[in-house]
Amino acid sequence: MKKQITNREEAEELAVAALLFIANDAELMPRFLNITGINASDIRQAASTKGFLAGVLQFIMAHEPTLIAFSTESGYPPQSVGEAINFLPGGEQPIWL
Repeated sequence: MKKQITNREEAEELAVAALLFIANDAELMPRFLNITGINASDIRQAASTKGFLAGVLQFIMAHEPTLIAFSTESGYPPQSVGEAINFLPGGEQPIWL
C-alpha cells in the first residue's frame, strides 16, 4: 500500500490514477460521464478546471465497491482518497462556525 497523502502533488497523482481507473472501466466511464454531464471528448479540457480532480475522487468515494476496487488496483488505501480531496481545489472541507 502507498503512503498517506500529505500534499497537493500527491493528491493530484492519486486523482489522475482514479481518473485512469474510471476511464478504463466500461461500466464506470459512462456513469461518470452521465453524472458529470461531460462529453468523453471534453475530459482533457475539463481536467484542467478547478474542482474536477476533487470531483473525480468524490465519484470514487460515493460508491464503496468502486472505492475498494480502486484501492485494490492502485495500491492506495481507501482513506487516502478522502485525504487527497482536502488538498485539491474545490475539495476543501467546509469550515462550520
